[in-house]
Amino acid sequence: MSRLTAPQDVSDGTQSVLDGIRKQFGFAPGMFDTLAANPAVLEIVMGLQKSIGRLLDAKTRHTIALAVSQSNGCGYCQELHTYVSSELGGMSSDDIELARRGSSIDPRRAAVARFVQRVVETRGQVDDADIAAVRGAGYSDAEILATVTVAVVFLLTNYLNNVNQTVVDIPTVGISAVDGESA
Repeated sequence: MSRLTAPQDVSDGTQSVLDGIRKQFGFAPGMFDTLAANPAVLEIVMGLQKSIGRLLDAKTRHTIALAVSQSNGCGYCQELHTYVSSELGGMSSDDIELARRGSSIDPRRAAVARFVQRVVETRGQVDDADIAAVRGAGYSDAEILATVTVAVVFLLTNYLNNVNQTVVDIPTVGISAVDGESA
């Protein structure tokens, strides 16, 4: 059972946001219902999610989400990002598994996955070799800044869901997000 309670009644504006989320995902992730308990928090999270859509390509953002959520031990986010990456993002189950392990079938995305896992593990105190590795994969300083920003947005939702112990309500996509085995 989740620790925090989703509100029974929400304003029309908040309901409109929740309806948009349901339309986007094709179902209603409970995480967002819980965030509706504080409409300002819901608005901030949704604004950040929309903003990072302008940073990096979608598969790179999905790779970052998977790598960060795995490193941070957020089971809810692992399931949600597995679903989104597979069903909406066009990633293969092999690439999803690799992303969670800090890699990818694409060498450039593999470097960014390793880098964001180092960012999480070191709480941002990466060393020069970590920066050199991501630069060596072709990432500019502007893209490195974007990568860290995307990772931090996913850390925020990881923390919210870890604190809440959000009950996993994500449709299964044939791969277990927590252990990487086929379901």
